[in-house]
Amino acid sequence: MKNNFFRVLAVVLLSVSAMSIAQAQEEPPFIPGDYWEVTGVKTADGAGLKYARWLAGEWRKNSEFAKSQGWIKDFMVINNVHARADEPDLYLIRVFENMATVEEGEKRRKAYMAWAEQSMDEMAAASGNRAEYRTIMSTSLLRHMKFRD
Repeated sequence: MKNNFFRVLAVVLLSVSAMSIAQAQEEPPFIPGDYWEVTGVKTADGAGLKYARWLAGEWRKNSEFAKSQGWIKDFMVINNVHARADEPDLYLIRVFENMATVEEGEKRRKAYMAWAEQSMDEMAAASGNRAEYRTIMSTSLLRHMKFRD
């Protein structure tokens, strides 16, 4: 009688173990994480300092506001130390958790406009001259894929 109990117990434990392994194999190996928006920028010869000052001023101020609102989680500037002629000199990165809905995007636009205290025309005029000393080479939307434990 004891032998039958242990046999049944062993079969049950093996079955549960096999089901756990099967379930683990059914799970994808990654869990989607944050989005990374990466913009590659080429600066004109001799304009690196001018663009760096703009990034450290206006771009940073705007990014800090977005972060304070919870729209982005982080932002950074990465220097391509050994950039070749056809590569960006800088990568501007913004990290965020999810894409905004249309409705959320409108709320953000209104909040940003109130904070910026500028009209669309004033903003366009202020940003127009950056094309003289920098070129946007690319923008990518990447997603961090975390390993499943």
